[in-house]
Amino acid sequence: MEEEKLAERKRVLTALFQDPAYVPMKIKEIAALLNVPRSQREELKEVLDILVEEGKAGISKKGKYGKPEAFSVNGIFSGHPRGFGFVSVEGMEQDVFIPEDRTRGALHGDRVQITIENTVPGRRPEGSVIRILEHANREVVGYYQKSKNFGFVLPDNQKLSQDVFIPAQKDMGAVTGHKVVAAITDFGGPGRKPEGRIVEILGHVNDPGTDILSIVRAYGLPEQFPEEVMEEAERISEEITEAEKNGRLDLRNLQTVTIDGEDAKDLDDAVTLTKEGDRYRLGVHIADVSHYVREGGALDQEALRRGTSVYLVDRVIPMLPHRLSNGICSLNEGCDRLALSCIMEINTKGEILDHQIEETVIRVDRRMTYTAVKGILEDQDEALIEEYQDFVPLFQQMKELSDILRERRRKRGAIDFDFPESKILLDEEGRPVDIKPYERNGATKLIEDFMLAANETVAEDFFWRQIPFLYRTHDNPDPEKMKELATFIHNFGLFLKTAHGETHPKELQKLLDKVENTPQEALISRLTLRSMKQAKYTAVCSGHFGLAASYYTHFTSPIRRYPDLQIHRIIKESLKSGLKESRTAHYEAILPEVAAKASALERRADEAERETEKMKKCEYMSRFIGEEFDGVISGVTNWGLYVELPNTVEGMIRMTDLDDDYYVFDQDHYELTGETTGKTYKLGQRLRVRVMSTDKMLKTIDFIPAPFNEAEE
Repeated sequence: MEEEKLAERKRVLTALFQDPAYVPMKIKEIAALLNVPRSQREELKEVLDILVEEGKAGISKKGKYGKPEAFSVNGIFSGHPRGFGFVSVEGMEQDVFIPEDRTRGALHGDRVQITIENTVPGRRPEGSVIRILEHANREVVGYYQKSKNFGFVLPDNQKLSQDVFIPAQKDMGAVTGHKVVAAITDFGGPGRKPEGRIVEILGHVNDPGTDILSIVRAYGLPEQFPEEVMEEAERISEEITEAEKNGRLDLRNLQTVTIDGEDAKDLDDAVTLTKEGDRYRLGVHIADVSHYVREGGALDQEALRRGTSVYLVDRVIPMLPHRLSNGICSLNEGCDRLALSCIMEINTKGEILDHQIEETVIRVDRRMTYTAVKGILEDQDEALIEEYQDFVPLFQQMKELSDILRERRRKRGAIDFDFPESKILLDEEGRPVDIKPYERNGATKLIEDFMLAANETVAEDFFWRQIPFLYRTHDNPDPEKMKELATFIHNFGLFLKTAHGETHPKELQKLLDKVENTPQEALISRLTLRSMKQAKYTAVCSGHFGLAASYYTHFTSPIRRYPDLQIHRIIKESLKSGLKESRTAHYEAILPEVAAKASALERRADEAERETEKMKKCEYMSRFIGEEFDGVISGVTNWGLYVELPNTVEGMIRMTDLDDDYYVFDQDHYELTGETTGKTYKLGQRLRVRVMSTDKMLKTIDFIPAPFNEAEE
């Protein structure tokens, strides 16, 4: 078609679609409307398809053409390093695939308007971005690369697939190798890179601390508290007055302990336990943070903005200033403290027969560590038993009750994921010197059991009071995901029972029990977890699938989680005078937004924590280039194998480095098979590997199979 004719047809059709009186039509109807002869319909279709590709027209599933908005949906764009992306649309089960040439320059996190053009059954839907509604990346953190008269910022976030162009005179004097923050001044578009200016130089890529600081900036994590927040914190007394104790239940006569890690400073939960006959009286006492952080104040607004404390490898970014979290709100040994307590009567079956939730005043008698309590209960350490002889009966009773509560949860089907977490040890300059799996012991589980009991009890109590509240919910898994998991575990001779397409958490726990202490345990546990949905905060109580609990909330950490702080306010208000109609309306209005914001900030914190761990693991393994380790195959894909080492470090053997044969990926069985030798690599298989290279920028570790690579079974 001639260029002039094409341009004229495009102009006419575009004007037609924008006419308010126009309704979507099929090609033959458009042809009739424009008096286009039958012989030219193919040309007309060609022009229409060009307009769809350019985002100037939309097409329905029934082949009707109209303005893009007529067939569009909105969602969040997730980028991929290779340029394409996916858009998650609320209400759609699958994300929509967006090819690289149809992203319209959208960047990871952008809110976009898309049309869906391809919905073949059994395949992921495919679409095009027609408009960017909201940009998510006002600033980008990355590696600066300087040319003669301009430069580029290579984003740290690999999902931001486009470099940012930095014009001359807008680089703040940055040189190649600097980690920088660039403000986006022009988001670019199809065929045009984003443009920006350097607003901060974080340091050279090799300077100590620059790596973590880059992640802090990239995730927009707050570093300093605003002046008005610190001033409000300074006005809070470091001592409790008699007036503040009045009207509270006084529990200072009870033997009270905190049990935390050795390096914990914000001690926000304490426990008491007594037993009369066959009934335990368990008290879970939580620092009364809401007494000091008043609704609407500077401290409260900043805590809501942060949502949660963030625990990075080398630092903690707290939700509240240390004056509170390590001071008056920390349940320090020998100090009177205000608390909100959940006191439960529990029988020998683990049933909670009665409970009370009260404002209290407590005094911790001993600050215990998990290591010390484990030494007393599990290791029978005589020196520790002697040192804490007055508390040994209390710990033994706690162990008794913990076992009862855990067994009750197990019977109802709660899933107990027991992953070894990483403990990364750094030197004074922030360099990793060792990585160890940090596993839960009996003492950590003991505290978990008591906190879970309190969270469930509080959630059920306030659900039946029918007042606005925040819950921790975990939806049932997607049946398709469970079907995929069942197919996968079948390779190991394992089965997953479902009823009417639904899976009970008890069946997943049975699966985990079967693989306990096997080479496949870590792998199947992770795949099971990935097959489930993410827990979140909601203003509606819909239950917690993973815990097999009908009612669940977060009550036990108001120092480091905003939802806990929010429900403490509601609890205290209802205990004192009940919620008046105006206050009920107030909470009904704000809680959905608080829940959504807290869930999003929790995900941000989790991602930042994972990124710092990946980076430090990569840096640590760079010391071992050429050395060999035993590992387990933790993932099999059509581009290679993932191998996990005992210290939790995971690296990859690329398909191109399996050079002893041509390997074919069997998706149904998650294995690679050599065409000539018949040699296989399977999930869970033990393997000896050699560290070939590391890339701290990409946070990747590359292995190759070591000679005589299969470790002895």
